[in-house]
Amino acid sequence: MNDRREIFGWTMYDWANSAFSTTVVSVFFGPYLSALAKAAADANGLIYLLGIPIRFDSLFPYCVSISVGLQVIFLPLLGAMADFSHMRKQMLVLFSTLGAVSSLLLFFATAETLWLSALLFIVANLSFGAGIVFYNAYLPSIASEDQRDRVSSRGFAMGYAGGGILLLLNLILFQFSAPLGISEGMAVRISLASAGVWWLLFSQITFRTLRPRHAVRQIPPGETLFSIGFKQLGNTFRQIRQFPETVRFLIGYLIYNDGIQTVIVVATLFGSQELEMDSTSLILVILMVQVVAFVGAFFFGWLAGQVGAKRAIVLSLFVWSGVVIYAAAALQSVGEFWVLSAVVALVLGGSQALSRSLFADMIPHGREAEFFSFYEISDRFTSIFGPLIFGLANQITGSLRAGIFSLVILFVVGLGILIMVNVPRAIREAEAAQLEEVGATAGA
Repeated sequence: MNDRREIFGWTMYDWANSAFSTTVVSVFFGPYLSALAKAAADANGLIYLLGIPIRFDSLFPYCVSISVGLQVIFLPLLGAMADFSHMRKQMLVLFSTLGAVSSLLLFFATAETLWLSALLFIVANLSFGAGIVFYNAYLPSIASEDQRDRVSSRGFAMGYAGGGILLLLNLILFQFSAPLGISEGMAVRISLASAGVWWLLFSQITFRTLRPRHAVRQIPPGETLFSIGFKQLGNTFRQIRQFPETVRFLIGYLIYNDGIQTVIVVATLFGSQELEMDSTSLILVILMVQVVAFVGAFFFGWLAGQVGAKRAIVLSLFVWSGVVIYAAAALQSVGEFWVLSAVVALVLGGSQALSRSLFADMIPHGREAEFFSFYEISDRFTSIFGPLIFGLANQITGSLRAGIFSLVILFVVGLGILIMVNVPRAIREAEAAQLEEVGATAGA
């Protein structure tokens, strides 16, 4: 543990794959796919897949929804398979390469390849989620308990840096596409492909430095890796009562992270509608958030070393609550929006990085990929409830500010559950389950 070279290689995966999250998912692919679908739509704005009508501007949300749904179905199974077979690294390499190549092939996204482009994005986003599971599962293996907060924070910081740098380069390319003699569409396609190249290129550092922790386990006669995965997953569901504190943390994380992700999603909507900010200003805010979040991740890694991870997360959730209340009640100017965005960026990386390292302390050794698959699913579920609460509040009141204020419920409830989590007891529960499993294996 705590090998500097291996830890650096691990953090470089965040640097590599965050390019897909920022350039493809957050900025370029949604508007571009919608534009392609609009050009292919009929007079009613509909496109058809096997006779099923789809409104052109719903195609991208549907792609996101399908890819997240596939993650919910497959990630726990893949995690269980990886843990049993000791093939975490091989699966990390497989899904990272699949995701990066799929993103690279988005260079060929045109009106003629509309449905293929949608499929490539679904594969890339599914692979992105799978890769994160195996990447996170390495954290307890490469960093001792006293170093995990710092290492997790460093990983998030590298992600903000890598994703932000490539996004900046692509935005420059997009802004100067005309002087360079290329169309805006071609600039977007180059940007989409660049995320795949970036992901594929820099993940090689990770693949070369991360070490498999065990020899690949042989599959018993009469079994397959899939059947073993299902059995392992079923065993975990039967044993879930052994981890009440870990489950309580996951529920709290699901709720407060729902608030975090919803704020990120609706912030640009609030800036454009309430403050009438143009797209260029909003993009500059996004870049500023990447820079400040880089610093914030390191700061909260240090803070966790002083007061503990749980207390640092609690502090961040108080800040999140204050941000939401101020935005709903008092935010009036673009300057205030910039300041508030900087505050959000400061706590963004810290709250997420420390949640990951805290969870890593509360899971049994040898089953990290399986448990982190549930963690990742909890993260993905955040695309459901927060936006729904925001949308209902906005629809009932006719006010974006009321929608923003409604999100404080998620931070308060999540904070309340987190405070009740007994971290030392959760660690003891994980250790007891590990000892029980070792004893059962020895007995067999």
